[in-house]
Amino acid sequence: MSLKTIASLVFFFCSILSNAQDWKATYVDALESSKAQNKPIILVFAGSDWCAPCIKMDRSIWQSSEFKTYAVENYILYKADFPRKKSNQLPEEIRNQNTKLAEQFNKEGHFPLVVILDESEKILGKTGYKKLNPESYISLLNTFIE
Repeated sequence: MSLKTIASLVFFFCSILSNAQDWKATYVDALESSKAQNKPIILVFAGSDWCAPCIKMDRSIWQSSEFKTYAVENYILYKADFPRKKSNQLPEEIRNQNTKLAEQFNKEGHFPLVVILDESEKILGKTGYKKLNPESYISLLNTFIE
């Protein structure tokens, strides 16, 4: 392989990694990362296969390159998902964990609900779906931690 080909491959893989989002697999992972990195947690309550605003928010905000780039440096991400379709069901341990999180942080059962927490699980702010571009939504989230 030529040096140019190797350089192109390295650039390609780095660009993929820089756009990858690090949604933690469990809330415990998110909490540990928050404490270790001294970053707030974005806890998202979503219905990934039935909640239209949740799906819109995922596409327009969470999957945007602007949010991905900003979040990796500034937030720890965890999505408490509540899918309804049998084919999308989560493992029982994760379902139980998400139910406990909902009892603690989403008693009203709003979807989507975005809760910003500090490393000690203090609620810094809550919001939901807003028809905003990623930059404006990031600004909204940042008002809770300033």
